[in-house]
Amino acid sequence: MYSYSIKTLDELKEFLYRAMQLEHATIPPYLTALYSIKPGVNQDATQVLRVIVVEEMLHLTIAANILNAIGGTPDLVRPDFVASYPAALPDGETDFKVSIQAFGREALATFLKIERPAQRPEHLVGKGLIYRKTPADITALASHPRHEDYHFYSIGEFYSTIAEGIKYLEAEAHAAGTTIFTGDSARQITSEYYYSGGGELFPVTDLKSALEAIELIIEQGEGDGGGIYDDDDHELAHYYRFEELVKGRYYQKGDQPGHPTGPQLQVDWEGAYPIKKNLKVGDIFEGSELREAAIAFNTRYGEFLQLLTRAYNGQPSLLLEAVPMMFEFRNMILELIRNPLPKHPGKNGSPTYEIPGGIKQPAVTRQSEVNA
Repeated sequence: MYSYSIKTLDELKEFLYRAMQLEHATIPPYLTALYSIKPGVNQDATQVLRVIVVEEMLHLTIAANILNAIGGTPDLVRPDFVASYPAALPDGETDFKVSIQAFGREALATFLKIERPAQRPEHLVGKGLIYRKTPADITALASHPRHEDYHFYSIGEFYSTIAEGIKYLEAEAHAAGTTIFTGDSARQITSEYYYSGGGELFPVTDLKSALEAIELIIEQGEGDGGGIYDDDDHELAHYYRFEELVKGRYYQKGDQPGHPTGPQLQVDWEGAYPIKKNLKVGDIFEGSELREAAIAFNTRYGEFLQLLTRAYNGQPSLLLEAVPMMFEFRNMILELIRNPLPKHPGKNGSPTYEIPGGIKQPAVTRQSEVNA
């Protein structure tokens, strides 16, 4: 175990870039699981996944706001931004793999691990980074951005390190009569440009708003202070939304974590297309329509990331296109997951999220943005 704290502004910017990478990394697995569900079944699961995908976009945008606030530059088209799946996330003293796979028990078990509340066992209280070798072909999320073999115990602790770094650097700057919050306020994204229904998107301009932004990310995932709700006390945290599906029962007011007592809900664990887990374009028969569809999707997804990058760098109104564009992926994904995968009996295709370089600026649908 190694203690660690952020001591420079450049380090903080790298951590916030990693936070954006981390928040984005949940979107492809959630989006693929959502669209792998067959028509007419799993209505509750479909709704849960839709809501959480939109809120993960909110978290990505919050991280971009914090990075912009300290003078950083959000860049979602950097070659290392999109994780290679399976990716690794911390599960205490070990890692677990996050895969692109169909909705089912295995996927839900992974989603619960992603969103789980951070609780160290007593013998590790107060300890810091954990050393474990990261395989060369694995994207290690929530690891130290400069030393990827050093991992945080949990996503919550990763964000706590960012919060402590912000407090330390702002105190240091304040003592010198300045501030770390020197970014252009015009780059801040507010609820005017993005509404998730799960929390207000506010500008980050100082220490107070930066810490509130980090707290919102943590609470929407894990819950507030050990409870099942976020800080609004009316929206279930992501972990408990997924737990409702696993337990087959809704939470209601007054319930304790792990013990929902509301109405039953039905989950058809076989009600999803049998897509090949962590498919790569290279796995698809060359010259097939399925391969061309996978490449077309990857190109369009790269355009989506280009759109977000422009939105986070001074054109916030472009974000109004982002969520509709994300759900427009549905038809492209369905073209992949509803069709058999050649030479892989019993398996269907899947998006691969292998983003090509040199993506052009995406087409936009709002005339006011054509000349942006």
